[in-house]
Amino acid sequence: MEAVVFVFSLLDCCVLIFLSVYFTITLSDLECDYINARSCCSKLNKWVIPELVGHTLVTVLMLISLHWFIFLLNLPVAAWNIYRYIMVPSVNMGVFDPTEIHNRGQLKSHTK
Repeated sequence: MEAVVFVFSLLDCCVLIFLSVYFTITLSDLECDYINARSCCSKLNKWVIPELVGHTLVTVLMLISLHWFIFLLNLPVAAWNIYRYIMVPSVNMGVFDPTEIHNRGQLKSHTK
C-alpha cells in the first residue's frame, strides 16, 4: 500500500509541476502579447480541473499514508484551489477570464 501511494504521489507531483510551468509560460506569453487573452484563457481553463483534482488527490493520499506534515502543507493549497474554483462568477468563462485578466492586476497575481 505504501509503495502504491508513493508512486501515485510522485506521478501526481510531476504532473502538478508540469502544470505550474505551463501556466507560467502561457501567462508570460500573454503578458508579452504573443497570444491573445481569449486563446490564453481557453488553454488555461481546460487545465484547472486536473490541477484541482491533482492537489486534492495528493492531499488525500498523504492523509491515507499518515504523512501528517506533508498533509498539513498540502491542505491549504488544495483548499485554495477549491475556493478559487467555487468563487468563479457565473458570467465568467472560467477561473481565467479574458475580459478580466488584464484588469485589476490579475495577470500578475495569476502568474505568481
